[in-house]
Amino acid sequence: MKDIELTEREKLVLKCIVQNFVLTANPVGSRVISKKYQLGLSSASIRNVMSDLEDLGLIYHPHTSAGRIPTDLGYRLYVDLLMEEPKLLPQIKRKIEKEISLEKTKNEEELLELASQILGKITHKLALVTYPQIMKAVLEKINLVVLPHNMLLVVMSLRGGIIKTIDLEFQIKVSQDKIYDVQNLLNERIAGLSLEEIRNTFVDRFADLKDEKTGVVRFFIESLDKIFSETRELEKFHISGIKNILQEPEFLDSEHMQAVIELIEDKEIILHIFNRTRDITDNKILVSIGKENDYDKLSEFSVVTTKYKFGDADGVIGMIGPIRMDYSKVIAIVAYMSNLLTDILRNRIKS
Repeated sequence: MKDIELTEREKLVLKCIVQNFVLTANPVGSRVISKKYQLGLSSASIRNVMSDLEDLGLIYHPHTSAGRIPTDLGYRLYVDLLMEEPKLLPQIKRKIEKEISLEKTKNEEELLELASQILGKITHKLALVTYPQIMKAVLEKINLVVLPHNMLLVVMSLRGGIIKTIDLEFQIKVSQDKIYDVQNLLNERIAGLSLEEIRNTFVDRFADLKDEKTGVVRFFIESLDKIFSETRELEKFHISGIKNILQEPEFLDSEHMQAVIELIEDKEIILHIFNRTRDITDNKILVSIGKENDYDKLSEFSVVTTKYKFGDADGVIGMIGPIRMDYSKVIAIVAYMSNLLTDILRNRIKS
């Protein structure tokens, strides 16, 4: 953010402009602020302050209106310095808890889908929940199962209750008995390591066994990126709330409606959101506003994301919506759902 210092008057007026525009979607004039908010300032004084805010690039003046609209920078300053502390109303907490209670009959993937549906419905934004990224997860045990037609099933049990399975076409015919010996060797040398560590050090750890008789170790070396990879997990995500966001004033025309459709169909954008969020510290909320987003397709959206935990693995949960967003409310909801998901998944692991 640019190094901008505001007077108390400027902070008050900017806060009022953002809050009123978020609420009404209409440009905000000095008379509206003077009548609606008790600032102790005349309309003329408010107009002067608004002119100064415009010079600083925090608001702008649409040609069709005498009022002002916050810029991306104005929203950023509001979120960082002026916004009320995010707090969730008790009735919204109860609503989320009531609906998420349905998770008792669902598996983990259904639970994540339910979480996205609840978020989309409550916020009227696009809700994003990704499947946990597991490269940081620790391998507890690996099992190898010979399948018909020269197929080998690799089953990895990860700490935290996650199971990862991969079917591989194995060119050499080998018996299950011989596979057990290799399975035991694998567990002796790589159990207790993260998948990332295994992928990066596997060749060195098994250099002395690369020519073992079954060919399984050599096969693993040649298939490292496929076996110890998160590609499939990154393809798993749930987006809900499409119908709701299309009712927002910003997306009523066909051009902006198309922007929403393209957004939800672009997996690269989801991957981008995932990667930039998984590097943040736990419990931190990441807010990207308009053109702060690297992708052009996100330049007319704001993205609010955080992580949830499933054992040692992290998933991403968040909202995508118009820049005109009630940031305090959305941040509070995302944080609450993240903690709730983490608690539910932790309890499942314990049980």
